[in-house]
Amino acid sequence: MTELSAEQKNFLHIQKRHRRVVGVSRILILLSFLFIWEFTANTGIIDSFIFSSPSKIALCFWELTLDKTIFLHIGVTLYETILSFLLVIGISILAAIALWFSRKLSEILDPYMVVLNSLPKSALAPLLIVWLGANRTTIIVAGMSVAIFGSILSLYSSFISVDPEKIKLIYTLQGTRFHAMTKVVLPSSLPAVINIMKVNIGLCLVGVIIGEFLAARNGLGYLIIYSSQVFKMDWLLLGIVLLCIMAMLLYTLISLLEKWCGKRY
Repeated sequence: MTELSAEQKNFLHIQKRHRRVVGVSRILILLSFLFIWEFTANTGIIDSFIFSSPSKIALCFWELTLDKTIFLHIGVTLYETILSFLLVIGISILAAIALWFSRKLSEILDPYMVVLNSLPKSALAPLLIVWLGANRTTIIVAGMSVAIFGSILSLYSSFISVDPEKIKLIYTLQGTRFHAMTKVVLPSSLPAVINIMKVNIGLCLVGVIIGEFLAARNGLGYLIIYSSQVFKMDWLLLGIVLLCIMAMLLYTLISLLEKWCGKRY
């Protein structure tokens, strides 16, 4: 192996120190926030009944862990989010491919896609309940509705922005439009697909929570809306904390997938 020069070693040292400073700073900010929150709640500076405290939330989590109800809520929300996310990605890719194959179809549907993407999705949730009933299907569709139209538009934009010279080369070699899609367009759009997945995992979680607010009997969205109605603020804040953790973990999984695809492709 080639030995690194002094400049390269110094550059790597600076980068390593930068990452260390960033990581430590993030942890210190979080710990400082939790300390101030706990201190102000215990000393009466803020109302601990309204704002709760980290220790109360931790105790609440432990109590719900002992009776195992928290695992039901987490599992339901996680299942609905992942299923709606997978459906959004699959349908978006297929729809974007169909639009790419038919420019006339894309021109016809473009204004409708823009309007549906701009529509506030929370307005659709009550309508979905009337159409589909207060069940899990409604929640999954609500999760999909938040992300699917934007995903189709973004993927289609990525498809049509692929280098036309590469596509022309496929046709020169007697390839078909199908070959252009599978050999050039899809591989070239892989980074865009990953980026859309990063955005959609959070959007699907938001949509699922909106659906659970209105049509669920379990799940973190149901836990949050129920606890707000009975003024169990510890439960409400616990649900929000768990949603933050879930969103972070799901995003991290997509980032790991991105790194794996980067190494393989």
